Parts: sequence; C-alpha cells; structure tokens
Amino acid sequence: MSTKQNHSVSNKPEVGAVAGVLSGALVWGLIWYPYRMLQEAGISGGVATLLTFLLAMLFGSAWLPRLRKELPGMGSWGLLLVGSAGAANFGYVLAMLHGDVMRVLLLFYLAPLWTVLLSYWLLGERLNRYGYLVIALSLGGAFVMLWDPQQGWPLPQNFSEWMGMAAGMCFALSNVVSRRAAHMSVEAKSHSVWLGTALLTLPLLWFQGGAWSELLSIDFEHGVVLLILGMVMCSVSYAVQYGVTHLHSNRAMLLFLFELVIAAVSSYLLAGEEMQLRDWGGAALIVSASLLSGKLHDEGGEV
Repeated sequence: MSTKQNHSVSNKPEVGAVAGVLSGALVWGLIWYPYRMLQEAGISGGVATLLTFLLAMLFGSAWLPRLRKELPGMGSWGLLLVGSAGAANFGYVLAMLHGDVMRVLLLFYLAPLWTVLLSYWLLGERLNRYGYLVIALSLGGAFVMLWDPQQGWPLPQNFSEWMGMAAGMCFALSNVVSRRAAHMSVEAKSHSVWLGTALLTLPLLWFQGGAWSELLSIDFEHGVVLLILGMVMCSVSYAVQYGVTHLHSNRAMLLFLFELVIAAVSSYLLAGEEMQLRDWGGAALIVSASLLSGKLHDEGGEV
C-alpha cells in the first residue's frame, strides 16, 4: 500500500505539469477568436494585447512581495525569458488576427525544430537519431506547405505567416529558457511572460498611433471580454510555466499539439476556413515531427 501511495505522490508534479500544458493548448487554440471579435469592434490587436496582459499582471499582483525578493537574482536568463515569451505571445496574436488560422499555426508549430536546436545549444542536450528525424520532418513539412513554383523558394507568403513562424521560434526559445532558468519560481516566470508581452506592444502602438482614442472607445461589453481574457491569461500562463518547468522541453512541445486540434475545429466552425490538400500534407509531416519529439529523451537523456 505504501509503495503505491509513494508512487502516486511522486507522479503528482508530472500530472499537474501535463494538465498545465494541455490547458495552455486549449486556451491558445481558441484565443484568436475573441481577439478577432475585439478587432472588428475597433480595438486593435496591440491595444487588446496590452490590456489583456496588464490585467493578467494585476490579477497576479498577490505574488509581488515574493517577486521583489527574486528580482535581483533573475539574471540574463530571466531577461531572455521576458523577451522571448513576450515576442512569442504578441507575435502569435498578431499573426492569428490577420492570417489564415491553420497555416499560421502550422508554421508556429515548426517549434519542435527550433526546440531541438536550442536544447542542444543552450542545455547541452545531444541529438539522437530521433532529433535528426524531427529536423528532417519539420523542414519537409514546411517545404510541402510553402512551396509555390511561381514564387520560388518555399517561404512564408505574407506578413502573418512570417510572424507565425517567428513567434514559433520565440516560443521554442521561451520553453527552453524556462527549463534552464531553474532558479526562478513559476510565479516569476509567469510575470516575465506578462511583462514581456505588454512591453513589446508599446513600440507598435506608438508607431500606429491612435491608441488613446481606442482605449476611450471601449464599452462595457468589450471591457468585460478583456477582463475575462486577462483572468484566463493569468491562470493559464501560470499553468503553462509550471508545465514547461517540470517537463522536458520536447515533451511539452508534444503536448502542445492538442492546440492544433482545437484550432482546426474552431477555425472551421467559427471562421469557415478550410485547409488545402498541400496544407494537409505539410501538416502531417510537422505533426509527425512533434510526435517524434516525445522520444528524444528515451536514450540515456540524449536529445
């Protein structure tokens, strides 16, 4: 009896980590829709993102006394997390607002490729045969999906697709850095995500102009939507940071694949978007790469 109980207790952090990552995949597979609704109401993606993450910081303010003690010891890894996580979140929102949901998301999910490379460079995790296969499948999927004989090189075809791929790179970097920054608490990592995202919206808002008039035009209904988004972002950021802190970077990426299912269903039902045959072929290769990323630690801890 005691052996089973001890085994159950030891598995609790892993179960919680898996649940945290899956909750993040669920939220991020649906989050594009309320942001699009807000944009149609005249609230730009920059303003909506800024308010959402400022509200998340407000809801997480109970942790501030603890954070003040950690702040001096955050170091370069903490600053890198602020920048990479902020760029991933803000880039994801902007790409989803203006691009085809599934194409953007599939380019975002080239992240296993970047995760394998970054884990090698930053964590010293060596590539095994699965690592090389992940790289090949990811690049093959991108080639199939992006190849256009009239445009030459298989590259993203518009700003949203470039933004989606860049956000995926930053997402992979933030996951690897979050695992590397073991000295930071989950609360500090969550605040880093919110702070980085809010800060990165400011240059765009300054460049676009008109942010103040947008803020003054927000009515009660859309204010409630933003309030809910802030609460959701506060809770899910904490859950995801807990997950990526307690799981291998590549296993976390595997679990994030659930987001593809949610986004595929929601984009079809809510936006009427359908994928072409070429997109399905590229998707199959990219998903296969993500599935294989779960095997990257089966051989003696090598990647």
